[in-house]
This record gives sequence, C-alpha cells and structure tokens, in this order.
Amino acid sequence: MKYGVQNWEEISREKIFEQFGRGIEKRIYLLPHGKESEFYLKTGHSSICALALTKENQVILVKQFRPGPKKILIEMPGGGMNKDETKEDAMTRELLEETGYRGEIEFVVEILPDAYSTYTKNFFVITNCEKISEPQIEDNGEEVEVVLMNLEAFRTHLRTGQMTDIEGAYLCLDYLNLL
Repeated sequence: MKYGVQNWEEISREKIFEQFGRGIEKRIYLLPHGKESEFYLKTGHSSICALALTKENQVILVKQFRPGPKKILIEMPGGGMNKDETKEDAMTRELLEETGYRGEIEFVVEILPDAYSTYTKNFFVITNCEKISEPQIEDNGEEVEVVLMNLEAFRTHLRTGQMTDIEGAYLCLDYLNLL
C-alpha cells in the first residue's frame, strides 16, 4: 500500500529537560502507516543573529568560548529575545551589548536550524555600523572579545566551518550581494 507524504498525528509530548529557556522534549507520533515513533526535539525560544558591517565594510564579530564544541569560536553577534522585544529591538540590543556598535538594521530571513528543533533563527544585516560605546556584557557568564575582519578574511573563516550560524552568514552575504 502506498501512503505518500502526509502530516503525522502527535500522540503525546513530555518535557525531558529544561533550563535557561532551552530543553529537550519527547514527542510520540502516529505515522501514516499506523506505527508509533518517538522523537527527541530541542526546544527553546527563537534567536537572532546579524552580519554587522562597519562603514569600511569590516565584519564585526565576537570571539567567545562555546561549551558544545568546547572551544573558542569567532562568530557573528546575536542572542535571545526578551518577551517584550521585537526581533529588531533584540538584535539592536545584542549588537550594542556584545560589541558597542550600532548601525542600520534590515531583516533578512528566518530559518529552521534543523528538523529536530522547535524554534527558529532570525538573521539580519546591520550596515554602516559605528562604535558608540564599549561592550556592555551582563554578568551572565558571557565573555566576548570584539574582532573586526575584512570581507575576504570573513569568507575564508566561513569556509573553515569553525563557526555557528554559517548558513545565516552566507544568506546575509547573498542578501548584500557580497558573495
């Protein structure tokens, strides 16, 4: 019997773990052919991230330790959104907090991180950035160092694969016709 692609019926969901707004959820689905199957999904709030460029087209990045890969990475600024913030306000705040820069913000795209996550990632470009203050990191265990990189070096950095949000970086470069 041929079933084709169909939506699955969710039978149950159970929080397995949750901390700092992120977690793991177990969901059981009834598949079209009648079999039940369980999946473990990453849950959490949506995030924001930006390709930020100075007036001289220097890419503004942050160097920080990442516990998943257990190493220091050079990444685009970004983070989470507070309940009362728009995506744009959250991105403006995060850029200022992490780097001390402010610029002209444009929304680019909302992406699905993978097939086993319930949240989205929102990407922006922020152009004509100017430094208006020192970074203002809250005491939440986040330590960052600002790194400026020219576009060619940034493209080379992307090709190393040693950065999160690589797909968003490429989408932002494409949006600006800078691939």
